[in-house]
Amino acid sequence: MAENEAKLVCKSVWKLFGPGAEAALANNRGMSMSDLQSAGLIGAVRDVSLEVSDGEIFVIMGLSGSGKSTLVRCMSRLIEPTAGEILFEGTDLLKASAAEMIEIRRHRMGMVFQHFALLPHLTVLGNVAFPLEVQGIARGERERRAREIVELVGLQGRENYYPRELSGGQQQRVGIARSLAVEPELWFLDEPFSALDPLIRREMQDEFLRLQKLLQKSIVFITHDFDEAIRLADRIAIMKDGAVDQVGTPEDLVIRPATDYVAEFTRDVSRAKVLSVRAIMAPPPKRPPRGGYAGEVPASAKISDIANDLNGADRAFAVTDATGKTVGQLTRDDVIAILMQG
Repeated sequence: MAENEAKLVCKSVWKLFGPGAEAALANNRGMSMSDLQSAGLIGAVRDVSLEVSDGEIFVIMGLSGSGKSTLVRCMSRLIEPTAGEILFEGTDLLKASAAEMIEIRRHRMGMVFQHFALLPHLTVLGNVAFPLEVQGIARGERERRAREIVELVGLQGRENYYPRELSGGQQQRVGIARSLAVEPELWFLDEPFSALDPLIRREMQDEFLRLQKLLQKSIVFITHDFDEAIRLADRIAIMKDGAVDQVGTPEDLVIRPATDYVAEFTRDVSRAKVLSVRAIMAPPPKRPPRGGYAGEVPASAKISDIANDLNGADRAFAVTDATGKTVGQLTRDDVIAILMQG
């Protein structure tokens, strides 16, 4: 598969609850919320089309009841969509048999939910190895692989602990390790950190980013916390009433909201946390400033991450791309202007 090729594609996916949902939708694919209410139907997912690229962290956001969890369960066919197409590496999952879907979930998908659902009678090693046991892998091999994953998530030394002997953050690490044991190509995480205390939640976000840097999975991540989303996401989809209002990078959503709802949703977000240096830098001058640059900052860095470095600087900083080439310049006043906007 080519880099950045779509791993998962949703085309006009619907999930309606209520009697006669399929017939009603077949007669009117453009059903509005009022149409659904008149027909006695609930539009949990309405005409959703999106793509998740290979190696991307794709975050789905929305308020409670917006349809984000239902959509993810439709993607893995834990819930059957009413209509549409869901393509996993080009194969329409809605045409797969129940047995084929079980095999796909066992071998190619990983899932982590808000509630850890660890097996209390199994140790950390037993919990992580359990999906491999279901696959029929011999005990020696599955325990070897489980130990590798346990070490990967930072739980070495606790292989023989039971869930009741672990903290909430450690239990969530076991849940993450268990989902990774099958080496999934597509990883679904439904508000995995929302039950954790703020400090542990931040640590788990760090751990998640570390794992993604190592593993480069294609990830669909659900959260209702915009700070968490902008920290983790390559792109974000914002849902309302079962439909997707806008898909874009965190910068796109804050700077160019497509609807009033998205603008309101992102209104209180600190721009310094969202905007990259590239978004506010000036073009590089033909000649470096007198005395040279005060230093270098990456174009991809967030303003909040480099603000302290520019504090008190009396000269501009060179902005560099991934190859080290100077692509712009940034001054202390440029950063202060963004910080003053909140």
